[in-house]
Amino acid sequence: MQRMTIVAIAAVLVTAPAFGQGATAPAAGTAPAMHAAPAKPAAPSSTPESRSAAVLALQHDPTYDEGSAQRIREAALSYSDVAVRGGWPEIPSDAKFAAGVTGPHDELLRKRLIVSGDLAADKATGPYDEALAEAVKRFQVRHGLAATGIVTPRTLAALNVSVQKRIKQLEASLERLGQMNFPFGQRYVVVNIPATFAEAVEDDKVVRRYRVIVGKTEKPSPTLTAEITSVNLNPTWTVPSSIAKSEISAHMRKDPTYLSRMHMDVLGANDAPIDPHSVDWSGAHTPNFTVRQQSGTWNALGAVKIDMPNSYSVYMHDTNQRNLFTDDYRFDSHGCSRVDNVRDLAAWLLKDQPQWNRAAIDAAIATGQRHDVRVTKKIPVAWIYLTAWMTKDQTVQFRNDIYAQDEQLLEATAEEAAFFSKAAAHPLTAHMTQ
Repeated sequence: MQRMTIVAIAAVLVTAPAFGQGATAPAAGTAPAMHAAPAKPAAPSSTPESRSAAVLALQHDPTYDEGSAQRIREAALSYSDVAVRGGWPEIPSDAKFAAGVTGPHDELLRKRLIVSGDLAADKATGPYDEALAEAVKRFQVRHGLAATGIVTPRTLAALNVSVQKRIKQLEASLERLGQMNFPFGQRYVVVNIPATFAEAVEDDKVVRRYRVIVGKTEKPSPTLTAEITSVNLNPTWTVPSSIAKSEISAHMRKDPTYLSRMHMDVLGANDAPIDPHSVDWSGAHTPNFTVRQQSGTWNALGAVKIDMPNSYSVYMHDTNQRNLFTDDYRFDSHGCSRVDNVRDLAAWLLKDQPQWNRAAIDAAIATGQRHDVRVTKKIPVAWIYLTAWMTKDQTVQFRNDIYAQDEQLLEATAEEAAFFSKAAAHPLTAHMTQ
């Protein structure tokens, strides 16, 4: 049978789950139940610990758990019901809003937020007051924006994304989860790439949440499932051959002292040292040598690497450019995941080994010597690509499709469905299935 889209299903249903907990689809002209109000984020700070605490304060429900697919399905039906009823209004791109002042587009903004469940239905009129500012903050948190309560250009752009596009994001996320087979355990780790956050989940609650830096658009981080096997303190970094061929070679052509300044060694078979001056740095050939960076403050992996063997050869690690964690845009790696406050994550991974508490980890790093600490029980880890999801408290979250993968996935899925539908209708196939 040809698969119906979620929009088509919603058009058939009389009621559908709405955005609020336990609610049914709103009647025409009314709003869905309001999203759960997030806790106010902590004041910005430059320390990894305070950044992690501020992010964790927003939500303790996991982005990804065994109920995620069902919740996303419910959210898609709710948004599809909104689409059937006409969607939400678009706000002019030149609209201006000021606190305490009544503007020409205030009621339009209120209607937009009421339809998406961010503002109560009885707040349909009035100036830009505290209630409207809190609704804007709620919307901003759900879309990964700074919760300022001010309609910034990025907030306005998110407000004007159509409900149809939001439905497609939910459909794509649902499709992705259907392709995953992740062994949820009592403890596991999740990196949601579009959200640039990592979560440590224990007993179905997020007990740690960290900002992460993931792959650039031209070097995207992969989706995968794996197991964390060990924590490396003061790791060395073996430079991937692709980086050695392009970036390292380019640096050496410009500056023959680059490798020594970066504390990098060139190694041949059996890790035998090679004189860098004897190497062809033209970049025309695939390197037949290895470039390895020594442990230290200069190391690109920082002081901690989390091993998780996988076919993509990616992992989670520290960085010597920690200032990047303060940026809102955190797509700047070659595919690996750099973790803010990673020593805290390492301590959580090793919590069943009291000799490796946070103080011990800090002390071991201070020695400058490499330590490879195996976890006593492998911990499942998933890198997922969800641009839309719903948490247990019925809050629907959206993020930008930074790698432009949603549309590609839905097109491929539609083509596959059309192929099998056509094959099923072929006389020979129909005869064989009788």
